[in-house]
Amino acid sequence: MRISTGTFYDSGMGSMQKQSERLMQVQQQMASGRRILTPADDPIAAARALDVTQAQSINNQYGVNGGTATDSLSMQESVLGSVSSLLQDVRDQVIYAGNGSLTASDRASLATDVRGRLQELLGLANSTDGAGQYLFSGYQGGIRPFSEVTPGSFGYHGDQGQRLIQVGASRQIAVNDAGIDVFQRIPTGNGHFATQAANNTGTAVIDAGVVSDTAKWNLAGNNKDFTVKFAVSAGVTSYDIIDNVAGTSLLTGAASVAPYPRTYASGTSIDLSQVGLQAFDFGAKVSISGAPADGDSFTIKESASQDVFKTLNDLADLLAGPATSAALANGLAGLHLNLDNAMNNISTVRASTGGRMRELESLQSAGDDLNLQYSQTLSRLQDLDYAKATSELMQQQVNLQAAQQSFAKVAGLSLFNYL
Repeated sequence: MRISTGTFYDSGMGSMQKQSERLMQVQQQMASGRRILTPADDPIAAARALDVTQAQSINNQYGVNGGTATDSLSMQESVLGSVSSLLQDVRDQVIYAGNGSLTASDRASLATDVRGRLQELLGLANSTDGAGQYLFSGYQGGIRPFSEVTPGSFGYHGDQGQRLIQVGASRQIAVNDAGIDVFQRIPTGNGHFATQAANNTGTAVIDAGVVSDTAKWNLAGNNKDFTVKFAVSAGVTSYDIIDNVAGTSLLTGAASVAPYPRTYASGTSIDLSQVGLQAFDFGAKVSISGAPADGDSFTIKESASQDVFKTLNDLADLLAGPATSAALANGLAGLHLNLDNAMNNISTVRASTGGRMRELESLQSAGDDLNLQYSQTLSRLQDLDYAKATSELMQQQVNLQAAQQSFAKVAGLSLFNYL
């Protein structure tokens, strides 16, 4: 086979270029620390590395989302802590207000302070998360959740949703709680029913009452709306229990007529149960102490929801207005119980917030472990073996030098050297 001079030079140059390219590739690998510089270097490993890189990027984003969620929940927990401290201060004032030595002026000063705490509470309920989003407005982060619509009446302008953040492949976590659940849906009384003085000219005080059997309290025949009426005649105090829905005596099943069926003694339990002809048992009772006057009455009504703002407003009104000692004691007792219910509700929400924060910590830890695994996989797929690369670099240098020297030797051959 004849080889032209041009072919010989082209072949020699091509061989040296290939050796130079390979030498440069090894140099680039060592400079970057990566075995795969282009997908052509290892198509299978390159595809696998791309999948792992994408998965790691998603995992990192979950971590960023988790940090954002933690910030929001931390802000909410801090605000709820301030709310809890505020309500505890007001609760202490309720106890202090029951001091019989206080004058009307003293109670008026307490009322002024309570109104100030009410405005402070309203400000806390309208807190933002630092990014302009209201904490307690549900989905409507840009809407101020609470306002005083009319004097003593407070409205909620958000919704009942919770804003969610994706913090895992299959986990979304709520970063706020709707204000209606935090500040407004608070049960009155003992959670089953609430007691209140309807007409109280004597010295009687009613307690919160208890439900000993929830199933009996929730019987279909229980209208959960009663009035305890008192009559005083010839030094004897009697009472009746009126079913306000039926409009008849719960004890006799007929119209209520004094003297009433039961005799009253201070401190004894008034049971919502009876054996005999007009038998019933609603599994509940209340206790009334003191001396009711003729015509005094107390109501027992199914527990409803009341917002904490109204509780503070009612407390301020009670302290600012004229009241007999019994009326003041009954009013303070009911408001005390409502404050306790509000504080319990705040504690429940705080516990839920803390639980979500602990979950985020666990997810963050799991995400860090997963990120480490991704990094190890990428290292195995992409990282360069420097010992092997150094050996290959030396080999490529020798190969290039050999190609260059052999080309120079062969290119120097000529018939004219033999003439």
